[in-house]
Amino acid sequence: MELQKRVAIVTGAGSGIGRAIAIEFARQGAHVACSGRRLDRLQETVAQIEKGGGTGLAVKADVTSASDVDRLMQQTIEKFGGLDVLFNNAGSFDSLGAVWEVDPDVWWKDVTINLRGPMLTARAALKIMMKQDSGVIINMNGGGATGPLTGGSGYGSSKAALLRLTDTLAAELEKACSKVLVVALGPGFVRTEMTELQATSELARKWIPSSKEALDKGQTRPPEDCAKAAVELLRHINPAFNGRIFQTGMDFTEIAKTLASEKGKNSLLLRMTS
Repeated sequence: MELQKRVAIVTGAGSGIGRAIAIEFARQGAHVACSGRRLDRLQETVAQIEKGGGTGLAVKADVTSASDVDRLMQQTIEKFGGLDVLFNNAGSFDSLGAVWEVDPDVWWKDVTINLRGPMLTARAALKIMMKQDSGVIINMNGGGATGPLTGGSGYGSSKAALLRLTDTLAAELEKACSKVLVVALGPGFVRTEMTELQATSELARKWIPSSKEALDKGQTRPPEDCAKAAVELLRHINPAFNGRIFQTGMDFTEIAKTLASEKGKNSLLLRMTS
């Protein structure tokens, strides 16, 4: 899928990785609806898109609110006339510390934003995409999805569940004979508001010291890397990609070849190891 004249929604587009994705999608020719809870930040993203000659729309919306999500879809359709790509980037990682140390309400908030949010946006987007029998949903992967993330159980649990939602939804769409595709993409370690919190929190420094160490040493990926990876993923995507987990830095030309072969049948999937 080339993004020229396509319509995309990017959640959490007011800063960091989401902003980079929205700007890159627009640079590739897409009309981009930028969603988030901070309207001023979204307007800054749209201003950068328009400065580069692109087209953007700022929509203040909380992804955990079904009515907000429905309004996001409605305003996108009214402005751009369709929907081709949904990138579920909005996320939260505020619960830091071991399970016995954390505030359960903050823990559950992380899970709600990271799991309920993508479920609601995907559900609403599918009403459009399934009718037109085309479209791609990309869910943002994160740390703790495939292994323990000490001190970040809320975030890790929600991302593990999001990967299961990704492959289950992909299987459901295949069973429904729909051509809509659903995949997950991980950004790598990026300096964002989320990771900077891990560097300043006493509990995070205790349980996740690698975050501060990486930030101090500059061992981070720029958010633009994930944005460019998303473009390449979309450029190569086909039914063999459906339900799979990808990472920034992958060679998608080679991935496409692997998935087309017999040896790629069980690769890039969420599975238990024996």
